[in-house]
Amino acid sequence: MAYVLSGCSPADLTLEQFQRRDIKCIYFHVMLGGKDMIDDLGQSMPLHDFYQAMVDGAETRTSQMNVDGYISHFEPFLQAGLDVVHVCLSSGISNTVNSARQAAEQLKQTYPDRTVNIIDSLAASSGYGLLLDLMADKRDEGLSLEELTAWAEENKLLIHHWFFSTDLTFYIRGGRVTKTAGFIGQLLNICPLLNVDYMGRLIPRDKIRTKRKVIQEIEKRMEQHAAGGLDYDGKCIISHSDCYADAKALADLIESRFPRLKGKVLINMIGTTIGAHTGPGTVALFFVGDRRVD
Repeated sequence: MAYVLSGCSPADLTLEQFQRRDIKCIYFHVMLGGKDMIDDLGQSMPLHDFYQAMVDGAETRTSQMNVDGYISHFEPFLQAGLDVVHVCLSSGISNTVNSARQAAEQLKQTYPDRTVNIIDSLAASSGYGLLLDLMADKRDEGLSLEELTAWAEENKLLIHHWFFSTDLTFYIRGGRVTKTAGFIGQLLNICPLLNVDYMGRLIPRDKIRTKRKVIQEIEKRMEQHAAGGLDYDGKCIISHSDCYADAKALADLIESRFPRLKGKVLINMIGTTIGAHTGPGTVALFFVGDRRVD
Protein backbone atom coordinates (compact mmCIF):
# COMPACT_ATOMS: atom_id res chain seq x y z
CA MET A 1 0.00 0.00 0.00
CA ALA A 2 1.20 3.53 -0.76
CA TYR A 3 0.59 4.73 2.79
CA VAL A 4 1.72 4.01 6.33
CA LEU A 5 -0.37 3.44 9.44
CA SER A 6 1.00 5.32 12.44
CA GLY A 7 0.25 5.76 16.13
CA CYS A 8 1.80 6.94 19.40
CA SER A 9 3.45 5.06 22.25
CA PRO A 10 0.51 5.53 24.69
CA ALA A 11 -1.32 2.91 22.59
CA ASP A 12 0.45 0.49 24.96
CA LEU A 13 1.33 -2.14 22.40
CA THR A 14 4.73 -3.77 22.70
CA LEU A 15 7.58 -2.95 20.32
CA GLU A 16 7.16 -6.41 18.80
CA GLN A 17 3.44 -5.82 18.25
CA PHE A 18 4.06 -2.46 16.55
CA GLN A 19 6.68 -4.03 14.31
CA ARG A 20 4.77 -7.22 13.53
CA ARG A 21 1.68 -5.25 12.48
CA ASP A 22 3.82 -2.70 10.59
CA ILE A 23 2.46 0.23 12.59
CA LYS A 24 4.87 3.15 12.85
CA CYS A 25 5.23 4.68 16.31
CA ILE A 26 6.17 8.10 17.64
CA TYR A 27 7.48 8.08 21.20
CA PHE A 28 6.22 10.50 23.84
CA HIS A 29 8.36 11.90 26.66
CA VAL A 30 7.89 11.50 30.42
CA MET A 31 9.68 13.20 33.32
CA LEU A 32 10.69 10.74 36.04
CA GLY A 33 12.33 12.14 39.14
CA GLY A 34 13.15 15.35 37.28
CA LYS A 35 14.82 13.55 34.37
CA ASP A 36 13.48 13.35 30.84
CA MET A 37 12.89 9.84 29.51
CA ILE A 38 11.39 8.50 26.31
CA ASP A 39 8.23 6.41 26.41
CA ASP A 40 9.87 3.91 24.08
CA LEU A 41 7.84 0.86 25.08
CA GLY A 42 10.21 -0.21 27.82
CA GLN A 43 13.39 -0.27 25.73
CA SER A 44 15.42 2.28 27.71
CA MET A 45 13.93 1.39 31.10
CA PRO A 46 12.05 -1.81 31.96
CA LEU A 47 8.49 -0.90 32.88
CA HIS A 48 8.76 -2.69 36.22
CA ASP A 49 11.66 -0.37 37.11
CA PHE A 50 9.59 2.66 36.15
CA TYR A 51 6.76 1.66 38.48
CA GLN A 52 9.19 0.79 41.25
CA ALA A 53 10.68 4.29 40.96
CA MET A 54 7.18 5.71 41.46
CA VAL A 55 6.68 3.55 44.53
CA ASP A 56 10.03 4.78 45.82
CA GLY A 57 8.83 8.38 45.56
CA ALA A 58 9.96 9.61 42.14
CA GLU A 59 7.59 12.27 40.78
CA THR A 60 6.28 11.89 37.24
CA ARG A 61 5.08 14.40 34.69
CA THR A 62 4.01 14.01 31.06
CA SER A 63 4.06 16.45 28.16
CA GLN A 64 2.17 16.35 24.90
CA MET A 65 3.98 15.81 21.60
CA ASN A 66 4.51 19.18 19.89
CA VAL A 67 4.05 20.17 16.26
CA ASP A 68 7.75 19.84 15.42
CA GLY A 69 7.80 16.33 16.84
CA TYR A 70 4.99 15.25 14.55
CA ILE A 71 6.59 16.96 11.54
CA SER A 72 9.82 15.04 12.18
CA HIS A 73 7.82 11.81 12.40
CA PHE A 74 5.68 12.33 9.28
CA GLU A 75 8.14 13.98 6.89
CA PRO A 76 10.39 10.98 6.09
CA PHE A 77 7.34 9.05 4.86
CA LEU A 78 6.20 11.94 2.67
CA GLN A 79 9.72 12.30 1.26
CA ALA A 80 9.57 8.61 0.33
CA GLY A 81 6.34 9.21 -1.60
CA LEU A 82 4.07 7.66 1.02
CA ASP A 83 0.87 9.02 2.51
CA VAL A 84 0.12 8.67 6.23
CA VAL A 85 -2.89 7.88 8.38
CA HIS A 86 -2.00 8.71 11.96
CA VAL A 87 -4.13 7.84 14.99
CA CYS A 88 -3.77 10.08 18.07
CA LEU A 89 -4.33 9.56 21.77
CA SER A 90 -7.85 10.61 22.79
CA SER A 91 -8.58 14.35 22.76
CA GLY A 92 -10.52 13.67 25.96
CA ILE A 93 -7.27 13.29 27.87
CA SER A 94 -4.64 14.97 25.67
CA ASN A 95 -4.31 17.84 23.21
CA THR A 96 -1.85 16.01 20.98
CA VAL A 97 -4.38 15.59 18.18
CA ASN A 98 -4.29 19.35 17.60
CA SER A 99 -0.49 19.30 17.34
CA ALA A 100 -0.72 16.46 14.82
CA ARG A 101 -3.30 18.33 12.75
CA GLN A 102 -1.18 21.48 12.70
CA ALA A 103 1.80 19.42 11.59
CA ALA A 104 -0.25 17.88 8.77
CA GLU A 105 -1.39 21.33 7.62
CA GLN A 106 2.16 22.67 7.56
CA LEU A 107 3.48 19.65 5.67
CA LYS A 108 0.72 20.02 3.07
CA GLN A 109 2.36 23.26 1.97
CA THR A 110 5.68 21.49 1.33
CA TYR A 111 4.22 18.24 -0.01
CA PRO A 112 0.98 19.23 -1.79
CA ASP A 113 0.69 15.86 -3.53
CA ARG A 114 0.89 13.87 -0.31
CA THR A 115 -1.82 13.23 2.32
CA VAL A 116 -1.61 13.01 6.10
CA ASN A 117 -4.93 12.02 7.67
CA ILE A 118 -5.24 12.55 11.43
CA ILE A 119 -7.71 10.51 13.49
CA ASP A 120 -8.73 11.30 17.07
CA SER A 121 -8.92 7.78 18.53
CA LEU A 122 -11.14 8.79 21.47
CA ALA A 123 -9.24 5.92 23.08
CA ALA A 124 -6.32 5.33 25.41
CA SER A 125 -3.84 2.66 26.43
CA SER A 126 -4.41 -0.70 24.76
CA GLY A 127 -7.91 0.37 23.69
CA TYR A 128 -6.08 2.80 21.43
CA GLY A 129 -3.78 -0.11 20.58
CA LEU A 130 -6.74 -2.35 19.76
CA LEU A 131 -8.07 0.27 17.34
CA LEU A 132 -4.66 0.40 15.62
CA ASP A 133 -4.52 -3.38 15.46
CA LEU A 134 -7.97 -3.59 13.86
CA MET A 135 -6.99 -0.88 11.41
CA ALA A 136 -3.92 -2.94 10.48
CA ASP A 137 -6.28 -5.83 9.73
CA LYS A 138 -8.33 -3.61 7.42
CA ARG A 139 -5.21 -2.20 5.75
CA ASP A 140 -4.04 -5.76 5.09
CA GLU A 141 -7.43 -6.54 3.57
CA GLY A 142 -6.66 -3.86 0.96
CA LEU A 143 -8.51 -0.75 2.15
CA SER A 144 -7.20 2.47 0.67
CA LEU A 145 -6.02 5.38 2.82
CA GLU A 146 -9.38 7.14 2.60
CA GLU A 147 -11.34 3.92 3.10
CA LEU A 148 -9.32 3.08 6.21
CA THR A 149 -9.76 6.60 7.58
CA ALA A 150 -13.52 6.36 7.07
CA TRP A 151 -13.63 2.91 8.67
CA ALA A 152 -11.76 4.14 11.74
CA GLU A 153 -14.04 7.16 12.18
CA GLU A 154 -17.10 4.93 11.90
CA ASN A 155 -15.89 2.21 14.27
CA LYS A 156 -13.69 3.86 16.92
CA LEU A 157 -16.53 4.26 19.41
CA LEU A 158 -17.06 0.49 19.36
CA ILE A 159 -13.84 0.02 21.33
CA HIS A 160 -14.69 -0.39 25.02
CA HIS A 161 -12.32 0.51 27.88
CA TRP A 162 -12.98 -0.64 31.44
CA PHE A 163 -10.43 0.05 34.20
CA PHE A 164 -10.05 -0.66 37.87
CA SER A 165 -7.35 0.22 40.36
CA THR A 166 -6.34 -1.54 43.55
CA ASP A 167 -4.02 1.26 44.69
CA LEU A 168 -5.29 4.84 45.06
CA THR A 169 -1.91 6.26 46.11
CA PHE A 170 -1.11 7.88 42.79
CA TYR A 171 -4.67 9.01 42.12
CA ILE A 172 -4.40 10.90 45.41
CA ARG A 173 -0.91 12.20 44.63
CA GLY A 174 -2.07 13.47 41.23
CA GLY A 175 -5.16 15.18 42.66
CA ARG A 176 -7.67 12.94 40.86
CA VAL A 177 -8.89 11.64 44.24
CA THR A 178 -8.99 13.81 47.38
CA LYS A 179 -6.87 12.75 50.34
CA THR A 180 -9.96 12.19 52.47
CA ALA A 181 -11.75 10.11 49.84
CA GLY A 182 -8.56 8.22 49.15
CA PHE A 183 -7.96 7.43 52.81
CA ILE A 184 -11.53 6.15 53.23
CA GLY A 185 -11.26 4.20 49.96
CA GLN A 186 -8.07 2.49 51.04
CA LEU A 187 -9.45 1.81 54.51
CA LEU A 188 -12.53 0.13 53.05
CA ASN A 189 -10.53 -1.66 50.33
CA ILE A 190 -12.46 0.13 47.56
CA CYS A 191 -11.43 -0.43 43.95
CA PRO A 192 -12.89 2.27 41.67
CA LEU A 193 -14.29 1.09 38.33
CA LEU A 194 -13.92 3.54 35.43
CA ASN A 195 -14.40 3.59 31.69
CA VAL A 196 -13.78 5.83 28.70
CA ASP A 197 -16.91 7.60 27.47
CA TYR A 198 -17.99 8.64 23.96
CA MET A 199 -15.91 11.82 24.21
CA GLY A 200 -12.79 9.87 25.09
CA ARG A 201 -12.76 10.96 28.74
CA LEU A 202 -11.97 8.70 31.70
CA ILE A 203 -15.13 8.58 33.84
CA PRO A 204 -15.60 6.98 37.30
CA ARG A 205 -18.53 4.56 37.16
CA ASP A 206 -18.65 2.62 40.42
CA LYS A 207 -16.91 2.02 43.76
CA ILE A 208 -16.52 -1.67 44.51
CA ARG A 209 -15.10 -3.25 47.64
CA THR A 210 -12.39 -5.88 47.20
CA LYS A 211 -10.33 -6.89 44.20
CA ARG A 212 -12.25 -10.14 43.71
CA LYS A 213 -15.57 -8.33 43.32
CA VAL A 214 -14.23 -5.68 40.94
CA ILE A 215 -12.74 -8.38 38.70
CA GLN A 216 -16.15 -10.07 38.61
CA GLU A 217 -17.86 -6.75 37.89
CA ILE A 218 -15.58 -5.76 35.03
CA GLU A 219 -16.27 -9.13 33.40
CA LYS A 220 -19.99 -8.46 33.71
CA ARG A 221 -19.53 -5.14 31.91
CA MET A 222 -17.98 -7.07 29.02
CA GLU A 223 -20.97 -9.44 28.97
CA GLN A 224 -23.28 -6.40 28.78
CA HIS A 225 -21.43 -4.53 26.05
CA ALA A 226 -19.37 -6.97 23.94
CA ALA A 227 -20.59 -7.65 20.41
CA GLY A 228 -22.59 -10.87 20.70
CA GLY A 229 -22.43 -10.98 24.49
CA LEU A 230 -20.96 -14.27 25.69
CA ASP A 231 -20.65 -15.32 22.03
CA TYR A 232 -18.15 -12.50 21.42
CA ASP A 233 -15.63 -13.74 18.86
CA GLY A 234 -13.39 -10.69 18.54
CA LYS A 235 -10.08 -9.68 20.04
CA CYS A 236 -9.56 -8.83 23.70
CA ILE A 237 -6.62 -7.05 25.33
CA ILE A 238 -5.86 -6.48 29.00
CA SER A 239 -3.20 -4.01 30.10
CA HIS A 240 -1.83 -3.54 33.61
CA SER A 241 0.54 -1.32 35.53
CA ASP A 242 2.91 -3.81 37.13
CA CYS A 243 0.21 -6.06 38.59
CA TYR A 244 0.36 -9.07 36.29
CA ALA A 245 -1.35 -11.46 38.74
CA ASP A 246 -4.49 -9.29 38.75
CA ALA A 247 -4.44 -9.02 34.95
CA LYS A 248 -4.01 -12.80 34.62
CA ALA A 249 -6.89 -13.45 37.02
CA LEU A 250 -9.14 -11.27 34.85
CA ALA A 251 -7.85 -12.88 31.64
CA ASP A 252 -8.59 -16.36 32.99
CA LEU A 253 -12.12 -15.31 33.90
CA ILE A 254 -12.69 -13.73 30.48
CA GLU A 255 -11.43 -16.81 28.65
CA SER A 256 -13.66 -19.09 30.74
CA ARG A 257 -16.75 -16.96 30.08
CA PHE A 258 -16.14 -16.15 26.40
CA PRO A 259 -15.20 -19.43 24.68
CA ARG A 260 -15.32 -17.98 21.15
CA LEU A 261 -12.69 -15.28 21.64
CA LYS A 262 -10.37 -14.67 18.69
CA GLY A 263 -7.25 -16.17 20.23
CA LYS A 264 -6.14 -15.87 23.81
CA VAL A 265 -6.55 -12.65 25.78
CA LEU A 266 -3.48 -10.52 25.08
CA ILE A 267 -1.88 -9.12 28.25
CA ASN A 268 0.30 -5.99 27.90
CA MET A 269 1.83 -3.59 30.39
CA ILE A 270 0.63 -0.01 30.62
CA GLY A 271 3.44 2.20 29.36
CA THR A 272 5.05 5.18 31.01
CA THR A 273 2.80 7.92 29.56
CA ILE A 274 -0.42 6.44 30.94
CA GLY A 275 1.31 4.81 33.90
CA ALA A 276 2.73 8.14 35.05
CA HIS A 277 -0.86 9.08 35.95
CA THR A 278 -2.20 5.74 37.22
CA GLY A 279 0.81 4.43 39.10
CA PRO A 280 1.00 0.68 39.76
CA GLY A 281 -2.11 -1.36 40.51
CA THR A 282 -4.34 -0.52 37.53
CA VAL A 283 -5.88 -3.17 35.25
CA ALA A 284 -7.71 -2.29 32.02
CA LEU A 285 -9.92 -4.41 29.78
CA PHE A 286 -10.52 -3.68 26.07
CA PHE A 287 -12.87 -5.28 23.56
CA VAL A 288 -15.22 -4.45 20.67
CA GLY A 289 -18.86 -3.90 21.55
CA ASP A 290 -21.89 -1.67 21.20
CA ARG A 291 -21.39 2.03 20.41
CA ARG A 292 -20.31 4.14 23.38
CA VAL A 293 -23.09 6.69 23.91
CA ASP A 294 -22.36 8.14 27.36
